[in-house]
Amino acid sequence: MNKAIYLTFLTIVCVFVPAGTTNAQSIEEARTLYTEGRFTEAAELAQSLDTLEGYALAANSLAIYSYYMAPDGEKEGSFRRAVELAQKAILLDNSNPEAYLQLAHAMGRLAQVTGTWEALNEGYAGQVRDAIQEALRLAPDMAAAHLSLAAWHAGVVGAAGFMAGLLYDANEEDALAHFERALELAPQEKIVLLEYALGSLALDVDANRAKAHDLLERAIALPAKDAYDRILHQKAVEQLAALLGLS
Repeated sequence: MNKAIYLTFLTIVCVFVPAGTTNAQSIEEARTLYTEGRFTEAAELAQSLDTLEGYALAANSLAIYSYYMAPDGEKEGSFRRAVELAQKAILLDNSNPEAYLQLAHAMGRLAQVTGTWEALNEGYAGQVRDAIQEALRLAPDMAAAHLSLAAWHAGVVGAAGFMAGLLYDANEEDALAHFERALELAPQEKIVLLEYALGSLALDVDANRAKAHDLLERAIALPAKDAYDRILHQKAVEQLAALLGLS
């Protein structure tokens, strides 16, 4: 199996920033740092609160920084720290869906940098899926969880082909169903449109080219709400250009 393709299906999309009331002023300060794109500062402040909400936000912020900004030599250690932060959130409340989704996000990113064989040996694919499914069990209408599970199914099918169902119980039908549910729940989220487009292409580039084109154009048309949205916007622009053969 191609290494790059295998690791792609372990990538879990970043979820929406959680809202809450715990330590309101401090958590709001951390969210402001996140919104401004100061992800490491947001992570440091959020984790210092020693709350479920703080650890979840810290894990999310650190995973984004690690993937998009950290030097290659720092990525693995930074992702492992994000996994630890998400696990701390779960320890504080194992009935919180956001904590499980952040664990899936961080673990999926970690799998990308540790390499194919370690990812296989550690069983990251199954652990990522299980964490997302637990989030959905706790919050059946959580758009980010549907989006993450859709991306997982699409990535596995794109990587393993006809073996996807046998090896990982993944299939195209579930991918599309969860993408559609995520879009129904959050039609104005740039990340939903972008990841639906990327997932469609992973399933079948030729058959889904027109659909992906439409989704990418819709993603680009939405205004960016924060620094992470601006990152996603640029990614959508680049993907659309590649789809059109312009880059």
